[in-house]
Amino acid sequence: MEGGNSPNLQLEQLPLATAAVSVQPHTDSFSYKENLIGALLAIFGHLVSSIALNLQKYSHIRLAGSKDPRAYFKTKTWWCGFLLLVLGELGVFSSYAFAPLSLIVPLSAVSVVASAIIGIIFIKEKWKPKEFLRRHVLSFVGCGLAVVGTYLLVTFGPNSHEKMTAENITRHLVSWPFLLYVLLEIIVFCLLLYFYKEKNANYIVVILLLVALLGSMTVVTVKAVAGMVLVSIQGQLQLDSPIFYIMLVCMVATAIYQATFLAQASQLYDSSQIASVGFILSTTAAISAGATFYLDFMGEDVLHICMFALGCLIAFLGVFLITRNRKKPVPFEPYISMDAMPGMQNMHDKGIAVQPDLKASFSYGALENNDNMPEIYTPATLPIVQEQHGPKGVSAPPYRVLEHSKRE
Repeated sequence: MEGGNSPNLQLEQLPLATAAVSVQPHTDSFSYKENLIGALLAIFGHLVSSIALNLQKYSHIRLAGSKDPRAYFKTKTWWCGFLLLVLGELGVFSSYAFAPLSLIVPLSAVSVVASAIIGIIFIKEKWKPKEFLRRHVLSFVGCGLAVVGTYLLVTFGPNSHEKMTAENITRHLVSWPFLLYVLLEIIVFCLLLYFYKEKNANYIVVILLLVALLGSMTVVTVKAVAGMVLVSIQGQLQLDSPIFYIMLVCMVATAIYQATFLAQASQLYDSSQIASVGFILSTTAAISAGATFYLDFMGEDVLHICMFALGCLIAFLGVFLITRNRKKPVPFEPYISMDAMPGMQNMHDKGIAVQPDLKASFSYGALENNDNMPEIYTPATLPIVQEQHGPKGVSAPPYRVLEHSKRE
């Protein structure tokens, strides 16, 4: 009797063990529906956000080129862009609650494609057809590659789904793969931060790697917060759990530090380089974090994983071509850098460029008050001496040079 009941007990306990994972199989049609909803929300959000940012940029340019004394936040165009930006960010935020993290993150290439298309449509210059095609051929090729990559990402993206309950998130948070991943990420982040702060390694890869590592934690917490909000709306309250507020604080903190490093990178490098390199590094780090924390690729076959990786590479190449074709702004230098002249040494020990005037004005040859300057900088004067009449045949000089000193 006891020996006959033991197999039944094992069979009854097996579904309970598998239910703890709560990952739906990728053959379920409902998982494909959730993937489609999440992908459409992400595409819509990135598209609307790119339109909003271009509207706000148009508002700033329009005010700068006119005599309108109003501030930018008092214009209807800027507020329209702001409302569209909030709508787009809400769409991207809600997409994390439906689709896996590894599928949503690469879809940010849509914003780069949309910005490129908007820039071509609203271009002010008039080009001949051949010249226009030659100038923007890289943008067209990049947009096509980004669209193909996006299609492969949506088609072959991971289909593992689970409810973002507090219990599941806590279980993922204390799992040994994620703890090992976080430990490795903290070590790399501290090393990069040391070289960046102490050794002045202001390379674009170093700064954007810091942004990517912070961004990977940001998207992990965003998916947790968005998923718990969705589960609470469906009737199972999760907002009273402490893990929700821990994830919320981590999301806000990592987003703030990520924006800080991005602002520092924008002061040193061109925006096109930041867009291309940052997209590649941030997407790679976010996919790695999603695969470690949420086990996005568990149960997927090798073909789906390889096609998903191919879609990522094609999207990376498309974004690189789009940003490479952007016209780099030429900085305006209001003064001549004296140390850039051949054979001219710096007048400062620290190599600071020499300004041509004394009061930081941009006018060359401005008259300065020399009353308070040292004696060695006082110019020599030529006092006029009256002509002295001497004997005939001897001519006196009309003037003579006298050495000037302050005592005289």
